[in-house]
Amino acid sequence: MRHPRIHHPAPLFSGSSVQLHDTAANHVARVLRLTAGAPLILFNGEGGEFEAHIETIDKRCVTARVGHHNPRTCEPPLELWLAQGVSRGERMDYTVQKAVELGVSRIIPLFTERCGVQLGGERLEKRVQHWQAVVISACEQSGRNRVPEIAAPRALQTWLAEPSTGLALVLDPEADTKLGALPAPSGPVSLLIGPEGGLTDHEITLAKQAAYTGLRLGPRILRTETAAVAALAALLARWGDFA
Repeated sequence: MRHPRIHHPAPLFSGSSVQLHDTAANHVARVLRLTAGAPLILFNGEGGEFEAHIETIDKRCVTARVGHHNPRTCEPPLELWLAQGVSRGERMDYTVQKAVELGVSRIIPLFTERCGVQLGGERLEKRVQHWQAVVISACEQSGRNRVPEIAAPRALQTWLAEPSTGLALVLDPEADTKLGALPAPSGPVSLLIGPEGGLTDHEITLAKQAAYTGLRLGPRILRTETAAVAALAALLARWGDFA
């Protein structure tokens, strides 16, 4: 039987007792309805995971006793960065969730010409915190022990002006290049995808001027959240651990 996996954003040591943070405690006590003695898996994002069991539990506080450390990892051999045009509500949540499940190590939310989401100040800060919670939940579900980064959202032009290494790809339904024609990357792969409505021709041109290679997935036009899942899975099938 698979034990519940809980992210604990603090140092973990075998033999120690830790108090779960409020969100995790609520999930353990109210959603899973676990009791004292129930086994858990704890991880803090620094690598590996710890066997643990619930020591005390009530509606407001849950403590766990930390046991043996397991250095298990399931990170893909291919380092993937997703530069994603911000889409609305649940579509962006879905993209973030599935990208984490598939194995991305970094997600960069981008504001583009066709971005229908206007965020700034406190609203933007809260949205980033929400996306980070989606990331953590996806790590708990998928078995990942490294927590991907949600980078600070920025304008597309700002992102393209930053120095890059490895292979940079931009999804372009008009591109001639398909994945099978690309050489194996020697560093991280950056994948740029537009929001609803895609990137404009001007933005795709800017990306290519910044050394991005236009990539065509196939003859069909995909929704932004479908495009991210399909492209990441294809990259992992070609160069990662899906092969």
